Parts: sequence; C-alpha cells; structure tokens
Amino acid sequence: MPCIPQFRKLGYLTVLLLFFASFNTLAKNGFDLAAATIPVSKIHHGGPPKDGIPAIDHPSFVPADQASYLRPEDRILGFTLGKVARAYPIRLLNWHEIVNDHIDGFPFVITYCPLCGTGMAFEAQQNGTTMTFGVSGLLYQSDVLLYDRQSQSLWSQIMGQAVSGPKAGHTLTQLPLAHLSWQQWREQHPNTQVLSQETGYLRDYSRDPYRGYGQSKALYFEVDHQAPDTYHPKEWVLGIKLDKSVRAYPFAELSRAGRSVIVDQVGNQNIKIFWDEESRSAYATDAKNNVIVSTSAYWFAWYTFYPQTTIYRYQPEEN
Repeated sequence: MPCIPQFRKLGYLTVLLLFFASFNTLAKNGFDLAAATIPVSKIHHGGPPKDGIPAIDHPSFVPADQASYLRPEDRILGFTLGKVARAYPIRLLNWHEIVNDHIDGFPFVITYCPLCGTGMAFEAQQNGTTMTFGVSGLLYQSDVLLYDRQSQSLWSQIMGQAVSGPKAGHTLTQLPLAHLSWQQWREQHPNTQVLSQETGYLRDYSRDPYRGYGQSKALYFEVDHQAPDTYHPKEWVLGIKLDKSVRAYPFAELSRAGRSVIVDQVGNQNIKIFWDEESRSAYATDAKNNVIVSTSAYWFAWYTFYPQTTIYRYQPEEN
C-alpha cells in the first residue's frame, strides 16, 4: 500500500485524529451528513444536543381571555385555517422553536428561529405521510436546522428544503403566517386560541433567553453573505419570493412611506404591502387581496440566504 509510509511519517496518533475528524464532519449530533446538499463545514453546533431544545408535540390552547400572561406588545405568530385562528407567542417559541400541530385533520408545523427572527409555517404532509419535526441542535447560516423524525433528514428552515438524509432535495410547502403584536392579533381575531404555557416542560417563559440580541449588531455564528450596512443587521424586513424573484421590504422603508398600503410588483405579479406603524408589522396580498406567503426576518438572515434580493426603498412622490 503506497500510502503507508506517508501515514508512518505523520504518526499513528495523528492518523487516528485525522480519521475521527473526518468522521465527525459526516455526522453531527447523530445526523448522517454524508450526502448533504450544503457544505458540511457550514453546519455548526448551536450548543444543545439533538432535542436539547424540545419541540412541542401535543400543544394545548386557551381562549384569548385566559392568556393573561401576554402583554399587548408581546410578539406572536398568528395562523389561521378556515374559521380557526391560533396564536403562538414568541416568549414560548424562544424555548421550543417548533410546534407540531393540526387543525381539522390538517397537519402543519410552526417553526421559529430566534437567531434569524424567522417564524415560518409549513405543511407537514408529503405524499400521504405526516411528518413531525424536532430541533436538531444544528445551524446553517445561523438558521435552525429542523429534522423530521420519520426519515431523520435535516431541513433548512429559511430554505424550506431538506439538506441531508433520505429527503435531501425535497421541499416543504410554506403557509401564510403573521408576525405581529398580541394586541393587533387579538383585535383581528377576538376568538383566537392561544398556545398554553402548560407545555409539559419546566421553563421560565417570563424570561427572554435572547434579551438584547435583537438590538446588537453582533451575530453568534458567521454567515456566507454579509448584508450591506445600509440597515442594521437585525432590521426587520418582510421577505417575499414570487416568480423566482426575491424582494425585501425593510420596516424602516415602510415606516418612511407613511402609508398603510403600498402597491408594488414582485416578478410579474402586482402585490400590496399592508403596514401597521403602531405594531410594526407587515403582510402582503395579491392584487385581489388574497394573502400571499411572506417571511418576517432579520435583514442579515434574509440577505445571506437571498443575496440576489431586490430591496424596496421609499421614494418621495414629486409634486
């Protein structure tokens, strides 16, 4: 074997270390990354082990008037299906990141990445198989990697795509999800159900484990594409993907516009952006006022996944 002399020069201990280092790149937190569709070197340990951040698998809900632990300004993720409206408070999602849920037999998953500010909902059924998701403890581009328990595949939240395992290359269908204040959501949906603090886990939901992170320019993990410093890295943007076009609506620009409705175009589609200055939240509809999928995210996170994004900038109208 011609390579043996070279190994002897390195020393057997060095060879063993190199072997285990190589093995470690193909398996992190117990996930097989041998056929990953993203660079394994870009997959980072977030700190906790697999399921160290526990997903909520059996969520319980209370009526709005019983959610006394919420303040009007608290942020929530709001989901509607038919006549059912549900609120998922960020103060709970900071500790769990994933809620496996269903309404009238329709399975879906609510996901939240505190490091990217991204709340995203997805259908949880593919080809007749219902998937449930957990928190892998791994990150890609500072964004949470989910895993489905059925195939043990890793999924990038922002990409909505499996990046390793048997499902690699498969995509999830994203569903409309609102990111707004509890007061605004309750006014819009007075009969909303609210995720209960009775999650089955002992957590101090009154404490924000990421306090100060949203105001700091610092990132916990490196990303490939550094966002232009036109905006604070944690500036909120509403991100939209249509007709293979990607566009970001920074909240700072929406605020400057001073209008509650902004008409714009993404790809070949005319859309409307609805902006609420008081709660600093936005959502989008098509020209017929049908809500379209959008994602509220930190500017750095949207840019690193979509560096080709165009940016809405307010232009004062000329008299």
